Amino acid sequence: MTKQKIAVLGPGSWGTALAQVLNDNGHDVRLWGNIPEQIEEINTHHTNTHYFKDVVLDPSIKAYLDLKEALDQVDAILFVVPTKVTRLVAKQVAELLNHKVTIMHASKGLEPGTHERLSTILEEEIPAELRSEVVVVSGPSHAEETIVRDLTLITAASKDLDTAKYVQNLFSNTYFRLYTNTDVIGVETAGALKNIIAVGAGALHGLGFGDNAKAAVITRGLAEITRLGVKLGADPLTYSGLSGVGDLIVTGTSIHSRNWRAGDALGRGEKLEDIERNMGMVIEGISTTKVAYEIAQELGVYMPITTAIYQSIYEGADIKETILSMMSNELRSENEWH
Repeated sequence: MTKQKIAVLGPGSWGTALAQVLNDNGHDVRLWGNIPEQIEEINTHHTNTHYFKDVVLDPSIKAYLDLKEALDQVDAILFVVPTKVTRLVAKQVAELLNHKVTIMHASKGLEPGTHERLSTILEEEIPAELRSEVVVVSGPSHAEETIVRDLTLITAASKDLDTAKYVQNLFSNTYFRLYTNTDVIGVETAGALKNIIAVGAGALHGLGFGDNAKAAVITRGLAEITRLGVKLGADPLTYSGLSGVGDLIVTGTSIHSRNWRAGDALGRGEKLEDIERNMGMVIEGISTTKVAYEIAQELGVYMPITTAIYQSIYEGADIKETILSMMSNELRSENEWH
């Protein structure tokens, strides 16, 4: 592939790691953020120590505070900003763009209030004449491992297969591989909802339970994620793939996962506001729990783990009691869908 100009919006852990992947592939990478000290650090010291203590970035990765400058003549834009600001940033991008680009996103969540997926937000806010079909970059991936070039396999999903293939070629190299998919609903819901299950898996660990319980919550969690996703129009097979069970395993079993760590702290009795303050990063699973609970109630989808996490976070229920009650009361057929 010829050298492409790519704006990566959001210099958090995942945005930084993906910027490095693209830079390794010979592309011109512009990393945009709105914290002056962070942008200065990346450009001067080639580090991003809030997220990676010992990583030195290639000096050719340039960071920008000015969004218009970052977007100048780019071929593609990758959104890696928190769910709650995706719409705001998309509006800003739409105002500044004066040519057609490929639009990608690598965030995982559902918008509070509207319950919308992130690709839908991007479609609504960026006029069709200025963009491709949106491509979702999602799958089992810790930024802490990708930044040191550990082997990572994830998914590029788009309604348009040719655009997904373009993004596949943009990112793929010897350590980072993308598989294409056209089930955008499945890939996005899997990426968002697995964060809830990761909070539950972490909570079990914090409460002192072992691997049996962890396997149970991950497996039953996949079942309820699939139930909701299929109700929203997803292909059930997507949940057996990288963006489904793959992402659920990596997020629900690892200390690298901020959602797992948040659940672990909740299980040990810490208060949510303290957990969020100490994390220093967005915990998408917390807000996604509320959105998923509301959608499940609206559509009549059975989601006991999501309900237990929701009751613990938003209704003040004891997390041990709610999870144990959920696990002990669920007398159902394993393949029951409704």
